[in-house]
Amino acid sequence: MARVQELNNILRALQSGTPDIEASALISEDGLMIASALPQHIEEMRVAGMSSTLLSLGTRAATELERGDVQQVLIRGDQGYTVMVRAAPGTVLLVLTSAEAKLGLIFLDMGRAVKEICKVI
Repeated sequence: MARVQELNNILRALQSGTPDIEASALISEDGLMIASALPQHIEEMRVAGMSSTLLSLGTRAATELERGDVQQVLIRGDQGYTVMVRAAPGTVLLVLTSAEAKLGLIFLDMGRAVKEICKVI
């Protein structure tokens, strides 16, 4: 099985195993989409670029504020959360959740997905 297909399967399993996760993607730190399970109305290239920019800004802020390496970026909106965590070297896992999501469970499931992603990459 091709690696991209394996990564897509991991993302689909993450979503199907956690009802509060509405969408997910694996993005390179350079802003390229590697694999995704995003709704059709969401433009993948735009999401990849924004995620890369947010990660870069978070990294810069953490460095300037002496907080160490960025572990996650969290955005809370009226409709839910956007959560990004570092996955394999040079990649970030992005998930979109419902507003009712239990973040502890989301982080736990994302951690499991990251382990699977690291095996493939």
